[in-house]
Amino acid sequence: MISELGNAMVIFGGTGDLTKRKLVPALYNLLIEKQLPDNFFVVAVGRRDKTTEEFVEEMEIALKEFSRNSYDENIWKNLKSRIFYYRLNFDGTEEYLEFDTALCKLEHKYETRGNRMFYLAVSPEYFGVIVEKLHEYGLASDNGSFKRVVIEKPFGKDLESAKALSKHITHAFGEENIYRIDHYLGKEMLQNIMVIRFANAFFEPIWNNKYIDHVQITSTETLPVEERGGYYEKAGAMKDMLQNHLLQLLALTAMEPPVRLDTESIRDEKVKVLKGLKIYEEDEVNDYVVRGQYGPNEEMGFNGYRQERRTDPDSDIETYIALKMEIENFRWSGVPFYIRTGKRLKEKTVEVVIQFKSLAKILYLKELDEMMPNQLIIRIQPTEGVFLRFNAKKPGQTNDIVPVKMDFCQNCEIGYNSPEAYERLLLDAMKGEKTLFTRWDEVEYSWRFVDAIQNAWKKERPDFPNYEAGSHGPKVADDLIERDGRRWVNE
Repeated sequence: MISELGNAMVIFGGTGDLTKRKLVPALYNLLIEKQLPDNFFVVAVGRRDKTTEEFVEEMEIALKEFSRNSYDENIWKNLKSRIFYYRLNFDGTEEYLEFDTALCKLEHKYETRGNRMFYLAVSPEYFGVIVEKLHEYGLASDNGSFKRVVIEKPFGKDLESAKALSKHITHAFGEENIYRIDHYLGKEMLQNIMVIRFANAFFEPIWNNKYIDHVQITSTETLPVEERGGYYEKAGAMKDMLQNHLLQLLALTAMEPPVRLDTESIRDEKVKVLKGLKIYEEDEVNDYVVRGQYGPNEEMGFNGYRQERRTDPDSDIETYIALKMEIENFRWSGVPFYIRTGKRLKEKTVEVVIQFKSLAKILYLKELDEMMPNQLIIRIQPTEGVFLRFNAKKPGQTNDIVPVKMDFCQNCEIGYNSPEAYERLLLDAMKGEKTLFTRWDEVEYSWRFVDAIQNAWKKERPDFPNYEAGSHGPKVADDLIERDGRRWVNE
């Protein structure tokens, strides 16, 4: 056990899906790996009237369904003895004083020295309310112990609202105690991008516009919006995926080598990428950005987005977005970054494709016009690994050249069970390690980029739906990349 991490983890929104699908399973798996201290406990805060016993029973059912490790009765017995449920109205007053008293009693029992990590797994409209109450009633006061707050996305709905929210939370906790969580940053292979780049002598020297033709970043899902229609009507693919996850992935792929491997040095280089993004003028948006919404597929029995629960039957929210992006610096000048993300598509995948430039038309290339360019594909989900495609002679008497591959799959080995992103991120938050969390200026520059698109979109209504559920997405996305003489990589 790691004794120095003793603290209370207080989950606001304890009865929600995130708690049962991700947070409790993550804590269970950390306990299996002996990463949790003995003086650690969890208080799930919700507005529903239930007992701790009822809550624990619900978490046990969820654990059996969602944990990456199989159910172990002894491990669960250990964890459930540290889980408590507390009913609280988020906008209450004196109730927070009573809650503080209850927390203090548990802290005395577990000898945590008052260390508290508040996890806001609630709707964004409650972020400010809860933080204000924690500050007002002294639950966030630093009395020789740490008080941290972990905030789920979305961080605002535009730059203006993000600034207001940040000011509010910073006043209560201070920037050093704010952990803006982006679960993509906890994924195993995404963390590996920097290692692939900076720990291999044959990659970093060619990671630039002299050798790279273009970069593709793809994050697609086969699932529909399911029960999240109400949330998706406000967010869409732009706020749900691009503003946070995909811009973070872009920053890690394109960043300069940090001077040191400490938190702030890495974050500084990511911010430089986001600051260097070309901001579209209003009349450029349609040339660089396309959007889509899935319609029904009668043959496969799939509903369209407008037929999903809690969605507007005349909705114009996007479930797909594809962009051509440019980074205005010396390393990447002239190299387009093509990004796409969407729901209810044919395949589930998260990957980065680095496509290198074709060689000059000499030697073999004079006769073999169809020879494929070299590609490095970093696979993040569902398989994790690195795929390198290069050219070699086909066995036999002819001089035919064919593409061959070197394929490393990290999670294909029998018995290997890659840690979930939330396990790494929760442990880092307890340790006070912020490298995989988003700093305010990263949020600010990502919103500057996104707001330019959103403002242009407000002036025209899209023609939706424009792709069939279960397909590769809208034709306009193919047109976006094909007009540059390139094609999407669909493995």
